[in-house]
Amino acid sequence: MKTSNITTALILSFGLFAAACSSTGYKNAQDPETLNADWGSTDLQAFSQHMVDSLIEAPALGYLAGPGKGDDLRIIAVMGGVENRTDEHIDTSGITDSVRASLLQSGKFRFVGGQAGQDEVGEQVRFQQGSGRVNPEMAKAFGKQLGADVVVYGALRSISKTKGRSLENLGTKTKDRYYQFVLSCINVESGEILWSNEEELRKTQVISLFGS
Repeated sequence: MKTSNITTALILSFGLFAAACSSTGYKNAQDPETLNADWGSTDLQAFSQHMVDSLIEAPALGYLAGPGKGDDLRIIAVMGGVENRTDEHIDTSGITDSVRASLLQSGKFRFVGGQAGQDEVGEQVRFQQGSGRVNPEMAKAFGKQLGADVVVYGALRSISKTKGRSLENLGTKTKDRYYQFVLSCINVESGEILWSNEEELRKTQVISLFGS
């Protein structure tokens, strides 16, 4: 057998062995995820929950009266974006979706759509008004959307540092990543920031001599 054939056979054998040893299973989504120092599901859950608790307890965000609200004085909010200022590719919509869902479930907030979805809403209203296919008594009209009291928005930042391998640290490499999450709530009419909070997190990953 030629050397190249032997090499190919060894590679195939190793691949089959690795495949035989691999496995897939379910875990509790709430369990801490500690694979590495990068942004993960546990970070999203922790940041979101801390912010939701603080928002619900904020004295300035009890109930807001306003024209057209009647007796329902729950806060009408728009969920703005969370700007990703880290060096990672992070879909921050996961944070905003989690915060909005929890605030809705609290019964203290009402949410209206921001810019997202407005094109679809406009298309549907025009269809109901002009197609002749919808009962006129049920057709929706423009100019009746709820006006938001506040906008919730924020930013996610990170600082990353790496300590290289050396004889002093026995060939290990250390990655340190610091996260700062700031969320704010601003009054649409007055421009006053009614609430703001900051959460911090530091993660350290020690990589062995043979790790990448």
